[in-house]
Amino acid sequence: MATVSAPKIDFAQLQQAVLGQFRGLNPNDPGSWPVLPRAALCLFLMAAIVVVLWFVWLTGSAEELEAEQKREVTLRQDYTKKLAQAVNLDALRKQREQVQQYVTQLEKQLPSKAEMDALLSDINQAGLGRSLNFELFRPGQVSVKEYYAELPIAVRVTGRFHDVGAFTSDVANLSRIVTLNNLALTPAKDGTLTMDATAKTFRYLDAEEVNAQRKSAAPGNKK
Repeated sequence: MATVSAPKIDFAQLQQAVLGQFRGLNPNDPGSWPVLPRAALCLFLMAAIVVVLWFVWLTGSAEELEAEQKREVTLRQDYTKKLAQAVNLDALRKQREQVQQYVTQLEKQLPSKAEMDALLSDINQAGLGRSLNFELFRPGQVSVKEYYAELPIAVRVTGRFHDVGAFTSDVANLSRIVTLNNLALTPAKDGTLTMDATAKTFRYLDAEEVNAQRKSAAPGNKK
């Protein structure tokens, strides 16, 4: 029986044929290249595009991941803060009640508009009760703040040292808030002292004054 021998492949010749297709290629005219160089060029371009898109996608994903990590840190901090507030809610409520009570006590120490005249009389009586001579007692211009009004009073009294000291103590112990500012003591030849000061007293604003003050402070009313 006759046997058919397999054809022998000349790999050297095949290699030369393949390499020959890559020789003398015109880079300005890829369309004229043989099949193998054109196929290799297409594969190279496809691989380059895939690599570029891969790196672009990775960059975008990395930025998104970093943003989400920062957001996670913020949410954790917010959660921890709210958890602490929830745990201490009863204590915070008690503190709020204490602050409200303290504010109410302070408001009671501020006279209303109708009580201002009586307070000025109390200051005057405190000086007369210590045998001081008032050389000046002149209320100034009222300065209206957001929730209260401030009234400065220029005061000049003359008397003995202990009486002047007792007068300042009496003013500090008035039921309403009165402060003495810009104190200046001048000794006289007869042994007495002259005290110049600015007494400041405060009163709370009524509802109409508060509303008017808020309207004047609104952005649309500012020039």
